[in-house]
Amino acid sequence: MDKELPEATARLGTTVGSATCLEGVAKGKRLFRVGPGNCCDHAMAQASLLMDCSRRASFIGVMDDEPALVWASHYLCEMAKALMDDAHLGMLKAH
Repeated sequence: MDKELPEATARLGTTVGSATCLEGVAKGKRLFRVGPGNCCDHAMAQASLLMDCSRRASFIGVMDDEPALVWASHYLCEMAKALMDDAHLGMLKAH
C-alpha cells in the first residue's frame, strides 16, 4: 500500500502477500494471491464473511441440488483460507 495505515487500524499486523488460492492450468501455478499490507484484522473479518457465504451456498446447493452453488462454496472456502493463512503469517511477523 502506498500509505502507512493508522496504528489502531492494523493492531494485529498486516498481510504479507504470500498466501495463494485456486489452481491454475499450469502445474504449480495459482490464480490468486492475497495482497500484502492489508490489515490482518480486516482480512480475518472478510474471511469470516466468505465462510458464512460459503456455508449458505453449500447448504442451499445440497438441499436444492444446485451443483454450481456447491462449487461456489468450494471457491469461497479457498479464498477464505488464503486470507486466514496470510493474516496469520502477518500476525506472526508483527509479534
